[in-house]
Amino acid sequence: MIRKGPVSVLLAPLDWGLGHATRCIPIINELIRQGARVTIAASEGQKALLFEEFPQLEFIETPGYDLNLKRGVLLKWALILRIPVILKRIKKENKWLAETVEKLKIHAVISDNRYGLFHKKLYCVFITHQLNIQSGWGSRKFVGGWIDKKILKWNYKFIRKFSVCWIPDLAENISLSGKLSHPAILPPVPVKYIGVLSRFKKEEKKIISNSLLILISGPEPQRTEFENILFRQLIATTMETVVVRGLPGTELPNPIAREGLKIYNHLPADKLNDLMNASEFIIARSGYSTIMDLVTLKRNAVLVATPGQTEQEYLAHYMHENKWMLSVSQKNFNLKNALSLYQKANLKLPVLSESNLYQPVNDFLVEVSKRNWD
Repeated sequence: MIRKGPVSVLLAPLDWGLGHATRCIPIINELIRQGARVTIAASEGQKALLFEEFPQLEFIETPGYDLNLKRGVLLKWALILRIPVILKRIKKENKWLAETVEKLKIHAVISDNRYGLFHKKLYCVFITHQLNIQSGWGSRKFVGGWIDKKILKWNYKFIRKFSVCWIPDLAENISLSGKLSHPAILPPVPVKYIGVLSRFKKEEKKIISNSLLILISGPEPQRTEFENILFRQLIATTMETVVVRGLPGTELPNPIAREGLKIYNHLPADKLNDLMNASEFIIARSGYSTIMDLVTLKRNAVLVATPGQTEQEYLAHYMHENKWMLSVSQKNFNLKNALSLYQKANLKLPVLSESNLYQPVNDFLVEVSKRNWD
């Protein structure tokens, strides 16, 4: 027997940067299109971004991970040292979910990388492109291999608490996330590759000569660190430049001003879509959501990984090795040199099949309906 009435879905992206929120936008759109009632659990910054897209939906605040990581030792040590804190956060959000389910009469949960949002009575989806999390110690033959195996085991221990794992990538042939989403052994739950996710659409726009778009994002303090490096160098350039600081919901004043330079704390999706289609040069972090957006728009870019964030370092290297994007280090970053290297790089993006979320979302709603019939 199938449940009558709309399925009530709680969707919650991880509060580490904005990428987890933006890649959920196509999923939310498809859920709404197929008749689900969606409640979004988000941090303040994520809510500011998602509310622009979905002002009609209900938003609730969820406990954050609050990982403000120190510069220099970002992931290799800082995250390892904070594992007890992370485990405490996971336990806290699992308790929060149990209380929220009762209050809001939730039928199912879609969690983008939030390990605590599982519930034994509900159908729960875990979204990640990182099955095979990179520790950054892999080059050290014995220690690195041992650490990576421990992390994989820890990762699967939590993923197995969910009903299904959705991976925003392609199952075969070309993969945008490489070995991150294609490990030798998959987790012990059903795994579905749901294709490349992006809120943007390719448009045939004329490229504006000598124009530069810079997208700054990610966790602090490295977001501000990279911003400061760029602003010091942008003063001396004459390019038509737009900087998007990745700070939705804030009203911070622009730190510098010159003719031909526009700085925004945040831009609506339609305006950002236009800029990404029309700018001659793009500089961005190598977050996976940003990469999916760029590939969807068929745009190459200069990628600058967040120092020490091993996922971004791997993705930047992977894109560079495949000659899909140019990877440049944040250390000693030189804007003029980076753009010169980009022009000489002869980059060519892979041709990907168009993603279609209808089937995975439909299968999800059917499964939830079977479990929650009256």
